[in-house]
Amino acid sequence: MDMITAHGLRMPRLGLGTFRMTGAVCQEAVESALELGYRHIDTGQMYGNQDAVGDGWVASGVDRAAFHLTSKGHHSIQTPDEFRAACEESLRLLRTDYLDLYMLHWPRPGTDLPAALETLMRLQEQGLVRKIGVANCTISHLKVAIEEVRAPIVANQIEYHVMIDQGPVLNYMRAHDLPVVAHVPLAQGRLADNEVLATIGRRYGIGAAQVALAWLLDQPDVAVIPKAARRESQLANMEATKLKLDDADKVTIAAMPKNVRCVNPPFAPAWDSVG
Repeated sequence: MDMITAHGLRMPRLGLGTFRMTGAVCQEAVESALELGYRHIDTGQMYGNQDAVGDGWVASGVDRAAFHLTSKGHHSIQTPDEFRAACEESLRLLRTDYLDLYMLHWPRPGTDLPAALETLMRLQEQGLVRKIGVANCTISHLKVAIEEVRAPIVANQIEYHVMIDQGPVLNYMRAHDLPVVAHVPLAQGRLADNEVLATIGRRYGIGAAQVALAWLLDQPDVAVIPKAARRESQLANMEATKLKLDDADKVTIAAMPKNVRCVNPPFAPAWDSVG
């Protein structure tokens, strides 16, 4: 699979997202994905499935060093001690002694962002995590992390798909050579029956969801982590990595409305106030 390499990070551009998968379903999905050739698995403390992810990768027989594993601390974490405890719990549940990437999940209002980033940096120094990052961060958050704290973050995981405009955040990150990890890249299922994408897909003999993933993967330094419980869906997502859209397709997709945000919990930041 194509890899993202930036600031020492080496991460496959296609990964398996596990949000809203738990128990046996999650374990079987992780095991299946790794057996098919996926080498990037994404989870988080708030998903409540790290134990199933750990069981899945162990059952797959794939060596731990052969795949990239990301986890994230819960958005309720406020103190350095809580962050360290959360990381140690993730390692235990995931049945590993290190994480390839560990992220501050949601910088909710009131979060002491500099303190959280300093804690991430200490976890990295101690070898518990290889690289650190952030998730759902706005430009304001990124400026604190990069320009004030100078934290060595290597990625920002944000909602990104054909129905949302993330141009300002993307431009800021590209200016600092930071990749994006696109969560809910299929807009939580909204794109599977999208007629614009389906029309494009028919010319290539693929589905609308595969077109949506191909559009993201065509962009520099963008990784995608679609949730896919079924083996058939995992295979379809892998096929999307082979598709190259032509310029006319890209113009058509660019013209689609970009005003749909799927993930906006009560603790989310004020998106519009920061661009």
